Amino acid sequence: MSRDIKALISQMTLEEKAGMCSGLDFWHLKGVERLGIPSIMVTDGPHGLRKQKQGADHLGLFDSVPATCFPSAAGLASSWNRDLVTKVGVALGEECQAEDVAVILGPGANIKRSPLCGRNFEYFSEDPYLSSEMAASHINGVQSQGVGTSLKHFAVNNQEDRRMSVDAIVDERTLREIYLASFEGAVKKAQPWTVMCSYNRVNGPYASEDPYLLTDILKEEWGHEGFVVSDWGAVNERADGLNAGLELEMPSSNGIGDAKIVAAVKSGKLSEERVDAAVERLLRIIFMAVDNKKENASYDIEAHHQFAREVATESMVLLKNETNILPLSKDAKISVIGAFAQTPRYQGGGSSHIKPTKLDNILEEIKNVAGESAQIQFANGYNLANDDIDETLVTEARAIAQNSDVTVLFIGLPDRYESEGYDRAHLRIPLNQQHIIDALAEVQDNIVVVLSNGAPIEMPWLGKVKGVIEGYLAGQAIGGAIADLLFGEANPSGKLAETFPVALEHNPSYLNFPGEGDKVEYKEGLFVGYRYYDKKNLAPLFPFGFGLSYTKFEYTNIQVDKTTLKDTETVKVTVTVKNIGKVAGKEIVQLYVRDVKSTMIRPEKELKGFEKIELQPGEEKRVSFELDKRAFAYYNVDMKDWHVEGGEFDILVGKSSVGIELKQTITVEQTVFVKKTYHRNSTIGDLMSDSSVAPLVNEFFTKIKESSPLFSSVDEDAEGAEMMAAMMKFMPLRALVSFSGGSFTEEHLAGFLARVNGQGVFQ
Repeated sequence: MSRDIKALISQMTLEEKAGMCSGLDFWHLKGVERLGIPSIMVTDGPHGLRKQKQGADHLGLFDSVPATCFPSAAGLASSWNRDLVTKVGVALGEECQAEDVAVILGPGANIKRSPLCGRNFEYFSEDPYLSSEMAASHINGVQSQGVGTSLKHFAVNNQEDRRMSVDAIVDERTLREIYLASFEGAVKKAQPWTVMCSYNRVNGPYASEDPYLLTDILKEEWGHEGFVVSDWGAVNERADGLNAGLELEMPSSNGIGDAKIVAAVKSGKLSEERVDAAVERLLRIIFMAVDNKKENASYDIEAHHQFAREVATESMVLLKNETNILPLSKDAKISVIGAFAQTPRYQGGGSSHIKPTKLDNILEEIKNVAGESAQIQFANGYNLANDDIDETLVTEARAIAQNSDVTVLFIGLPDRYESEGYDRAHLRIPLNQQHIIDALAEVQDNIVVVLSNGAPIEMPWLGKVKGVIEGYLAGQAIGGAIADLLFGEANPSGKLAETFPVALEHNPSYLNFPGEGDKVEYKEGLFVGYRYYDKKNLAPLFPFGFGLSYTKFEYTNIQVDKTTLKDTETVKVTVTVKNIGKVAGKEIVQLYVRDVKSTMIRPEKELKGFEKIELQPGEEKRVSFELDKRAFAYYNVDMKDWHVEGGEFDILVGKSSVGIELKQTITVEQTVFVKKTYHRNSTIGDLMSDSSVAPLVNEFFTKIKESSPLFSSVDEDAEGAEMMAAMMKFMPLRALVSFSGGSFTEEHLAGFLARVNGQGVFQ
């Protein structure tokens, strides 16, 4: 429906306009009844609808309506499947329509800087490209159903510790290449109806009142058309926030924020035009929700549950499969150990806590898939309520395991170990779970571990088990998905979207997480996740992009459509992937780019493309990628833009960040050159490395050598020349005045600098 929003705003009083910029209550936006502006509802997500039945809370304390609980983002990203994540978004949109919800809060695109972050289960990846692709797919799916999303938490929200006050100090290049890039692709590709600002400060200002983030970058540079909403309680000074680009304060401030906006306008601190612009963005989204509302909407609860099973199956990662212990035979005598098998950990805590429409019992699903002839016994093995070792439970579990062919052990992190609101203190599993592994390994050689956790754990026990499935927090259909994978009804196809370190101390943020007081410095810079492990040549427990299958894949025949290109052009990369195993499977083909030689500090390689394909036994497919300027560029802080430094780049294709199978080297020619300005403290080495001025430098030194007693007396033997070259590399130009014996003056230096800077001729 066509509306004249500006005309509508012109009919509103200042008080009404200010009121639109704050919530009506905890979950609703204000409307203006006399002008036909309705109130719409927003509610928590992102892996399921959390619509409150009563009360007002943001941490899942009150009951909510039943909704399908899908795997959280940590698992979804491990699917590396854009189409699947889009379909999850479609399902979420359908449920929102059925519950009259206009905007679902999510997805979360924050980078996993540390595995200790208590909210990592709700974020996609340590890699900005993978994260932004998953977020864009999620957003497109939800919004295809006429329901909005809220991309969060913008920006640099990578810890829960002091999250409402901490100042994240991060350099501009790292901010752009890692932390903002995770949001940038999602905004540009999917246009989320809203973006949610984070609680924390970023390099000084609160994210809720930072015009550089909310207006300069998000709105003007990236072209975001929707509105910015605060995280619940993230507003510092309301008028400053609105002026910076924060249109909506949530939850309701009970008139306090409204009054501050009105007062700021009347005092001249805030222009009414700025308020009008904010209201225009709000009304645009409100009416989008109204116009896209589907009357009498409903959804098929059972169909969504079965889809959640499919999603969970594809999101789990097979980490170890020694002696091909998996898949299990349905005729085997199986002992199932672990309290999680009866009381599954299937979702994270806090604002994303869903009341599922139904919930699988893992043990029962294992029995269902195994069939009536299955020989399955169960023991708890440990308590979930605490970490204490119960020897009675251990003895019972040992007896069952000893008399079975194989033991499937369910372990992981209890709810109390990770949640919104606090960070983890370590990467260990509970002591009683560690103890049950040790106890079972004494009587059973064939142990398969199934993990339920929202983030990496240390695995000092890995050598005692033959199989490991990373289940993450797999949603309400967790039981059916695990059973399907255990017995080969489905083939594992997930791969890790984050690095699992051998020990917490190996993580790049270890020395600077969570910071000191209200300040955390991101001193690791660009080297987050696999970028750090690559650069340090430090082997992780499991690398980024890693995951096993019940079949094997062969990579051959990498081709590019051009080996030399300008940075304004694209290059097409194609490889052949073949299933050389005996069962059908899905492979995630990953493409990384490496700058072979750069004057800038750069990672060894960076993910720039991925595709998930399904292959029958013996089948092969050609997989294609198209790379543009961004695939080769770094963020140049002086230019305030993405820049390609010309030269050779390796195109690396493989199964994981360390499992590179194919390489092709291409040459990229830069079309934009950074103009360097040299001065008296510029080093001789810097000038010599600049091809545009090197001939002038050589000419200059020829004259200096002829007239300077110091340089002309240098021995011409190789050792003397090499020593002099090494000394002069880092010598500032001004030093030549002192060392030339008067043959090179300040006037000569000024003339030389004028020439190399394009301003004159050196005499």
